[in-house]
Amino acid sequence: MPLLCWEHLSKEEYRQRVERQVSSIKAETAARRRRTGAEPLGPEAILAQHPHSRPKKMKRSPAPRFHAATKHRRWEMYKAYSLFVAAFRTAAEKLKAGDPAPPFPRGCFPPALPFVGWD
Repeated sequence: MPLLCWEHLSKEEYRQRVERQVSSIKAETAARRRRTGAEPLGPEAILAQHPHSRPKKMKRSPAPRFHAATKHRRWEMYKAYSLFVAAFRTAAEKLKAGDPAPPFPRGCFPPALPFVGWD
């Protein structure tokens, strides 16, 4: 099944684009390996590792709140989430103050209303 962005292409055009993409990735990887001197482990080294072993060195930085293709997109998502949280908190405060139907942002789960007993 072709990628959605390439579904309009003929089978031959699609095959050519995939081939160019793979060639580009291989060339970039080869250049990076020449530049850094890094070599892949290979199947024997991978199979020789214990499955529960841990890396010698671990990254210590926290994971990003959002995974995105670019820093700009990650920042946009962070800003959108901040606006979402602010809107939710404002609506929750209005609900707490007695407003029976404050406008909660789409896609959220508003807090449950308190139980009203029978008199």
